[in-house]
Amino acid sequence: MEELEDSRFSPKALEDFTLIDMAVGGDDKAYAKLLQRYRKPVYHMVLKMVRNIDDAEDLTMESFSKAFRSLSRFKKDYTFSTWLFRIATNNAIDFIRKRKLNTLSIQNTFTDDDGQSVGMDVEDDGILNPQDETIKAQKEEIIQAFVSMLPSKYQKLVRLRYFHELSYEEIAEELEAPLGTVKAQLHRARELMYDMVKNKKEHI
Repeated sequence: MEELEDSRFSPKALEDFTLIDMAVGGDDKAYAKLLQRYRKPVYHMVLKMVRNIDDAEDLTMESFSKAFRSLSRFKKDYTFSTWLFRIATNNAIDFIRKRKLNTLSIQNTFTDDDGQSVGMDVEDDGILNPQDETIKAQKEEIIQAFVSMLPSKYQKLVRLRYFHELSYEEIAEELEAPLGTVKAQLHRARELMYDMVKNKKEHI
C-alpha cells in the first residue's frame, strides 16, 4: 500500500521527502541540499513577480527561512516544491501589496515535479487583511531571529531593509554611505543568513 501511495510522486519528489526527514532530524547537509536544489527556481519565479533583482534575492531568502522553520509541519500530501513555491508566492504577493507596486493583477503559474500546475491569481486592492498582517508578523519574527546572529555591522542595514522597508537608495542616504557599499554589504548579510537557514546554527 505504501508503494501505491509513493507512485503518485516522482523520484525527485520522493528524494525531497527523504531529505525533509533528514533535515527535521537535524541533518544540516539535508537543508543545504534542499536549498541548493530550489534556490534558483524560487528566485526566478519571484523575480518575474517583483521585477527587481535585489528584492527577488531578499524575498527568496525569506521564503526559505519560513519554509525551513515550518519543515517539521510539512505533510507529504503534495510535493515539497509545490509547498515551497506557494510560500514564496504568498511572500512575494505580500511584498507587492505593501509596496503597492504597479501590478494590478498577478497571474503566476508553475509546474511542480509531478507535472501539476499550481497557479496563483491575486488582485491588488491595496488593502491589508488580517491574513496579510499575520504574514507580515511571521516574516518579521523569522528575520529577527537571524538578524540577532549577524555581525553587528550588518544588523542595522538588515533592519532598515526588512523592518523599516527602506529602498537601497534610502538606506544609502540614511547611513550616508555609497549605494554600491550598501548593496554589497546587504548581499553579504543575505548570504550569511542563507548559511544560517541551511545550518540552523549560531555559527557566526
